Amino acid sequence: MLIAEALKVTADDYRLMPEGGPRYQLIGGELFMSPSPSRYHQSVVSNIYFLIRGFIEVNPLGRVYMAPLDVHLSEHDVFQPDLLFVSNAHAAIQVDEGIHGAPDLAVEVLSPSTARIDKEPKRKTYAAQGVEELWLVDPKSRTTTVYRLQESPDRPTAVHAESDTFQSPLFPGLEISGDAIFKD
Repeated sequence: MLIAEALKVTADDYRLMPEGGPRYQLIGGELFMSPSPSRYHQSVVSNIYFLIRGFIEVNPLGRVYMAPLDVHLSEHDVFQPDLLFVSNAHAAIQVDEGIHGAPDLAVEVLSPSTARIDKEPKRKTYAAQGVEELWLVDPKSRTTTVYRLQESPDRPTAVHAESDTFQSPLFPGLEISGDAIFKD
């Protein structure tokens, strides 16, 4: 008996989709629809964006972006991380239709509908495609799990609680406060 294998969607197919909602991501050749995030989710994303953006305005190390912005990682992987950072050293990956290549930092704020995808297939793809650092920010537990993907793709470097302050080598001198991330 012949079993037909489902065709994988490519980045070219993805680019032909209409702009606007609903939002989709292409993960391993499959389309995943993302419902609108919660209000608190968006507050957390905004808090992180303003922390990093304020630092970069004084220390011009690169560009920070918020979703929705397509990050083209491979023929079968086009993600929309909640937030991403592209250093000046990798500025060439910034093109009109989004990012073509691995950003230095991807931040995924976990939602009930996307947490499993963010923690597994997306984390593994980010690592395989060369993303340096991934933050999985959990609004429910109020923790930030940091992966240095090129050093240890399967084990977090640290898990920071809301009461913690931490730093990233991508932003030398920036103190990142859990209180500031999870402020509502």
